Amino acid sequence: MIRGYVMKNAFSSLAAIVVLTAIIGRPDAGLASSEKPDLWTERPQPVFDSSFNPGSGFAPLVKAVEPTVVNINTTMKMERGMPGGGSNDFWLRFFGGMQMPPAERQSLGSGLIINSEGYILTNNHVVENATEIKVKTTKPQFELPARIIGRDERMDLALIKVDAPEPLPVAVFGDSDGLEVGEWVVAIGSPYGLARTVTAGIVSAKDRVIGAGPYDDFIQTDASINPGNSGGPLFNARGLVVGINTAIHAAGQGIGFAVPISMAKKFVHDVMTKGHVSRGWLGVGIQELTPEIAKGMGISLSRGVIISQVHENSPAAKAGFKVGDIVTAFGRVEVGQPSDLVRAAGLTNPGTTVPVTVFRENRSVTLQVTIAEREDDEVAIVEGESPLLQGQTTMLGMTVRELKPAEARRLGIREGYGVRVVSVDSAGPAAAAGLVQGDIVVEVNRTPVRNGESFTKTLKKIRSGETVLLLTVRGSNYLYRVIRKP
Repeated sequence: MIRGYVMKNAFSSLAAIVVLTAIIGRPDAGLASSEKPDLWTERPQPVFDSSFNPGSGFAPLVKAVEPTVVNINTTMKMERGMPGGGSNDFWLRFFGGMQMPPAERQSLGSGLIINSEGYILTNNHVVENATEIKVKTTKPQFELPARIIGRDERMDLALIKVDAPEPLPVAVFGDSDGLEVGEWVVAIGSPYGLARTVTAGIVSAKDRVIGAGPYDDFIQTDASINPGNSGGPLFNARGLVVGINTAIHAAGQGIGFAVPISMAKKFVHDVMTKGHVSRGWLGVGIQELTPEIAKGMGISLSRGVIISQVHENSPAAKAGFKVGDIVTAFGRVEVGQPSDLVRAAGLTNPGTTVPVTVFRENRSVTLQVTIAEREDDEVAIVEGESPLLQGQTTMLGMTVRELKPAEARRLGIREGYGVRVVSVDSAGPAAAAGLVQGDIVVEVNRTPVRNGESFTKTLKKIRSGETVLLLTVRGSNYLYRVIRKP
């Protein structure tokens, strides 16, 4: 069975874009080199003999880059709720809402080694909700447990790490912004579990918006990619990584999509230096400039985005934006539709000052706006550990960290209370009790948890062999979990 979800937008031809999850079975914005952490390798030169000609075959390219691609196997615990799936009124009445033990399922995806110390880039949907992650490398050949360092649902990216006994081969990043339609590209991954499968094609289009989210900016390719390719790399003809394979068009063959590596660079940079994915905030309401609106405003512009609202005390307000302004450029990005502006602003590093061109009173005006950080993002949250982060606590076979204020507000939890589970040892007591990454612990033995220190202090008072009662939050549901302290 293939796990996936369908993403829709207003265009019928793109009404069935499916994220490439892995195969499942049931046993029951570019950064300057000075800005990036020393985590990945990036250069314009080929990774093999520069005399290589795609017309003569891709063997030299594949030989050079294949060792950097890995298989990713995950185990996920799925809450089964009530017998029969939890939605049947009969079972609710008969069992009184009794919880059934969580079921397990396995999935398979791909990934890319970006650092010799074992950092691997993949898709969020490959590792999301995983209680166990195993990575298989080829040269050298290892099967290693992995942990999540950070993930982002909106970009569908995740960074995981393995501890290898020796340095691993590393892929080299290229420039997805300079990629041109018609260029040769090669995809490597594990479609349908067939490891190290290589397919080739061309870049069919760029800047594709497929309805996956506000930051859509996909590379479209006709290189054959299938379920199991998720998280695997898209290489250009020089062996440089230009994208991370993510989605396919469910209604047709030869239509696949990859996240540009420029977006992946920002994701990795943010996770490793800030501990979360940082979104830029402009602070405006916008709408498309249609021919009808343009005619009603008495202007001849055919492309642009209208400012319909300027939020109080926002970066836009401070920069002098006005309702009725028509944005035509954001820095060097031409703005023709709302998604252009949303993406450009969202992927700009907070604190950056950007020249924005607006059409106002029949003339172009340039406004200098300093982008702020969006605080209400629901998914830009680190879900693991980073060597650059502090404030984490590991007990009962799980690692927790304090909740950020924006997370607490979104979840309806009183600010200053609760800790978030960022990793779970699959063989530990927390996993046995059904806890998974992302759960929030708000009480230990009926004592409120204010932060990591109070969580640790309360647990230390409990003796080995005694029962620990945790009140947890998952989504909008509060659940008690019982763990016996080792």
